[in-house]
Amino acid sequence: MKESIPLTWRRIPERYTLLGTQCETCGKAYFPPRIICPQCRRKGKIKKIKFSGRGKVYSYTKIFVPPEGFEKQAPYMLAVIELEEGARVTAQIVDTCGDVKIGSPVRAVFRIIQRDDPEGLIHYGFKFRLANDT
Repeated sequence: MKESIPLTWRRIPERYTLLGTQCETCGKAYFPPRIICPQCRRKGKIKKIKFSGRGKVYSYTKIFVPPEGFEKQAPYMLAVIELEEGARVTAQIVDTCGDVKIGSPVRAVFRIIQRDDPEGLIHYGFKFRLANDT
């Protein structure tokens, strides 16, 4: 699915720097950023934070039949990553052939997410890889 140029530009803070929010009242972190804390509602005070990019695998699956536009990447690993700060992020795990386990340490890496070929936009963003890989 092609993404519009304005939408691509609006998503740069989240995709390029893992920006999210944290409630100063309850301490919960959220990604993508929230305007209101779901726990505290109006009493919560939200601040922007930059996540470290380190975390662990909370859950994962291996995709064999991908959606349109991702056929060349199959099979690939998709996971829910619990970041050190507490937020959970859904992302692809790269550079592994299936050594992923629940609880495996991971770190964010900057990669191409999608290309609008021919000669279209190249969308960059974060993916994750096992932290013990070099």
